Amino acid sequence: MSVNNRHKCVVCGRIFPRGQGIVINKEGVVLEFHSSKCASKFFSMLLERIPFEEVSPYIRKLINEFNELNEQKARARAKKI
Repeated sequence: MSVNNRHKCVVCGRIFPRGQGIVINKEGVVLEFHSSKCASKFFSMLLERIPFEEVSPYIRKLINEFNELNEQKARARAKKI
């Protein structure tokens, strides 16, 4: 496995190959997670440290978007007579 095809988890430090894990690259910041458990731990700690009033509008907007998507899926699955 070449160096270019490997990632290192920022939470647990494990090395994992490209195509596995979770890699987020946003504006030059690369977040590499070995597993969803590592990503969950990272984002839980991040949310604990950021002042809630700074992220609250984004959280509420995302919740509304997911609620709407779930309602659309439920309507699509409903029996049509």
